[in-house]
Amino acid sequence: MDYLRIQGPTKLQGSVVISGAKNAALPLITLTLLAHNKVTLTNVPEVADIKTLLKLLRNLGATSSLENHVLHLDTSTVNHTMANYDIVKTMRASILVLGPLLARFGHCEVSLPGGCAIGQRPIDLHLKALEQMGAQITIHAGYVHALAPEGLKGAHIIFDKITVTGTANIVMAAALAHGKTILVNCAKEPEVVQLCEILRDSGIDITGIGTSELSIIGTGGKTIDMVDFEIIPDRIEAGTYLCAGAITNSSITLEHVRPDHLDAVTGKLEQMGCTFDITDTTITIHPAPQLKHIDIITQEYPAFPTDMQAQFLALATLANGTSIIEERLFENRFMHVSELQRLGADIKLNGHTAAVMGGTPLFGADVMATDLRASSALVLAAMAAEGTTNVHRIYHLDRGYENLEQKLQALGAKIERLKE
Repeated sequence: MDYLRIQGPTKLQGSVVISGAKNAALPLITLTLLAHNKVTLTNVPEVADIKTLLKLLRNLGATSSLENHVLHLDTSTVNHTMANYDIVKTMRASILVLGPLLARFGHCEVSLPGGCAIGQRPIDLHLKALEQMGAQITIHAGYVHALAPEGLKGAHIIFDKITVTGTANIVMAAALAHGKTILVNCAKEPEVVQLCEILRDSGIDITGIGTSELSIIGTGGKTIDMVDFEIIPDRIEAGTYLCAGAITNSSITLEHVRPDHLDAVTGKLEQMGCTFDITDTTITIHPAPQLKHIDIITQEYPAFPTDMQAQFLALATLANGTSIIEERLFENRFMHVSELQRLGADIKLNGHTAAVMGGTPLFGADVMATDLRASSALVLAAMAAEGTTNVHRIYHLDRGYENLEQKLQALGAKIERLKE
């Protein structure tokens, strides 16, 4: 098993190219299940989650090749409709095959995703919406068995709460349904927006893109002629590198970004005293003379993203005063706190709220990654800590950050990947 050894404190300089968004690429790869043609995706991040999903699609009968961030994918050859447990258990996003498989074939069997380290992510909203579209859903032996022999039918669906994967799944299902589907209380994340835009560009009549209400007229079961497309830049990777600049008191430039997707992140960094030079595709961060404390509440886009909470919590350990960070989306998303405390951070937890008493010095130690974003928070803190930090269980990092240590090395960080 690999681990990262980081020597701090360190200064960074230079520029880093941001990869394509994992959270956009995953639903877009499953979207190709609706296509009858070969599709080429560019700017695809070569991370573990992408490789897992491609393995699942190959098991279903698809063919694919991924090289130099270009993915050629042909799902016209898919002839199986069972997504088995062995793959789904390793990545919850596998549930995204449910909507398109059911819409295309009229039946499918998809393993229940199982547990998630950061909290419950039930798929009941997905199943309820599909039932409203006429699907017969049963759960047996750990699998969702979905039937719609006459095809799915358009429906008026109100999500009880905002769900990103639920919105994506039902949008894909509605694209091949009979008649019009109206979805209310949809997620508005950029990753969902791109999914809708690709469907629109591929001939699907879809309106309300970027709002909480979508209207989709389905093809009546006919697969679509899908356009080739480029994955949007990863706003969470970009936010993580902005925090790397802030926590190491360094000016660095991010290239190939969408600044408009990062307004909540750059806004909080500005409150902490950082400044920015921003163009259409780049962001240069200039560090704060002295970091100020911050209050954060995680909420759905366009508010502050839960996927940036851990990184800002690490950053707040260096700020003047006490920062209050409230996690409203996932109940177990403070597991990194105990690991940051091993580095010397002064953090008090009360339910879903963390109080971070900033200004206490950090010292290197052995720490353990507990989930994807917690891992990056530990790397950030290690770069600001005095001495050597070993970050273990970094397979979490590899799920969503492409070439993290190489990118940080190029910026000047003293970081290396070693074997346990």
